[in-house]
Amino acid sequence: MIEGPYFALTVVGVLSTGLVAGVFCAFSTFVMKGLAALPPAQGVAAMQAINVTALLPAFMFVFIGSAVLCAVIAVVTFVLWPDDGTVELLLGSALYLFGCFGVTIAANVPRNSKLAGMEPGTPEALAYWPTYVSEWSMWNHVRMTAAAGGTVSYVLALA
Repeated sequence: MIEGPYFALTVVGVLSTGLVAGVFCAFSTFVMKGLAALPPAQGVAAMQAINVTALLPAFMFVFIGSAVLCAVIAVVTFVLWPDDGTVELLLGSALYLFGCFGVTIAANVPRNSKLAGMEPGTPEALAYWPTYVSEWSMWNHVRMTAAAGGTVSYVLALA
């Protein structure tokens, strides 16, 4: 079993990746569906406001902090190569770093940036909105699943 500071690091990893998975789960299960149900101009405006708010320190600390923590866990695992939990720790780190953080940068952020450059009621925004909701939601499902998988993997490393 993992012990000492390494145990504490992994527990914090469980909590942080689980928290991010929960935020993305909320978006996957009801937030995006609620926004999609609004008239398109209102949905665009609401999502633009959400995207601005998401960049504030409260969420960014958890989201980026989890990525840093997962990277630290991966490096420490490679250096120490513990008898127990090595595969689970590396898998949990990879799931979060690539499937959650990486997907956010490669898939969700570019869509957010494109949406941010549009006026909510314009024909361009109204035409893009259904595509945005569909594509953004699909990639959000991926990052939610990856973050949750990272959480489960870290929990298994502790068992």
